[in-house]
Amino acid sequence: MKDFKKRGGKPSASFVVGSVALLFLIIGYQAALFISKASVARIVANHDHPDTVFVYLDPLDSLYSGAAGASLASSTHATLGTVRGGTGAERSEASGGAERSEAVELPELAPAGRSKARRYSSSARDIWRANTKRRYESFRFDPNTVSVDDLMRLGFSQKQAESIDNYRKKGGRFRRKSDFAKSYVVEDSVYRRLEKYIDIPKIDINRADSAAFETLPGIGKFFAAKMVSYRRELGGYSYPEQLMDIWHFDQEKYDGLKDLIKVGPSEPYPLWTLPENELARHPYIDKRAAHGIIIFRENSPVAEWTVGNIIKAGILDPGLGKKLARCKIAPAPSP
Repeated sequence: MKDFKKRGGKPSASFVVGSVALLFLIIGYQAALFISKASVARIVANHDHPDTVFVYLDPLDSLYSGAAGASLASSTHATLGTVRGGTGAERSEASGGAERSEAVELPELAPAGRSKARRYSSSARDIWRANTKRRYESFRFDPNTVSVDDLMRLGFSQKQAESIDNYRKKGGRFRRKSDFAKSYVVEDSVYRRLEKYIDIPKIDINRADSAAFETLPGIGKFFAAKMVSYRRELGGYSYPEQLMDIWHFDQEKYDGLKDLIKVGPSEPYPLWTLPENELARHPYIDKRAAHGIIIFRENSPVAEWTVGNIIKAGILDPGLGKKLARCKIAPAPSP
């Protein structure tokens, strides 16, 4: 106090320096806060409303014809202008090309005149997710392949969406809609809203490989390999119950997966044109039956070439004959 009076009521130099430093600190903090908010706003705006218009020439565009068009089309680069507000077409028409900032060089044109998709860093996506108001949508999706971004569009939080994605990365799979409902991050109200949009493709037993078969309940490497090899012997599955022809593939195992599979297209079995040795390789036709079919074809008119007549002739075992009758058989050749 005495020192303050001796200076005639003036603050000390250290006080002034400290005050100025504090003032600059406050201004710097406010500036940093403003820049941070502006950066976040910019990232969100760029994701929601990209302000970049890709301008490129399609060599096949009829608008560019003649020598001038050929000269323009031969260039693999074009300029890129920044146009603000509205869609690319709306902005171009509204501005008449006037509101364009610095021009930069485009990457090489993609095939068929398509521009390359814009990419964002993972950190930018995280900022966008954390600062964008969630918009709930409903659309068809496969919970085994839908992206984290699309899960968030469906109404899940980022944490919930990433939890579903982590479950899949660890080998988890949603075989049925009910499996998705059992996930602890899927609330009952959300599932009720999305149930009719869940689309889990069935496994085509005429196209699937061993790895795909192993995703089915109760099917390990042994049965997966057998399902592939038996398909080869049959020349393609004609109906799903043929899986039960496989050794130890019983009704219980079949019932556990029948709603998860389908029988896709396959080539019909050429019963009426194959030679005897190839006929004998079919699971429903042994060597004796193959020889009998050849004799039947040689001594019967083409109009009588049916699996039913082969069974009546005693050539095929009735049980195996019924199975063969359900198979896709190529029509008999014209007489």
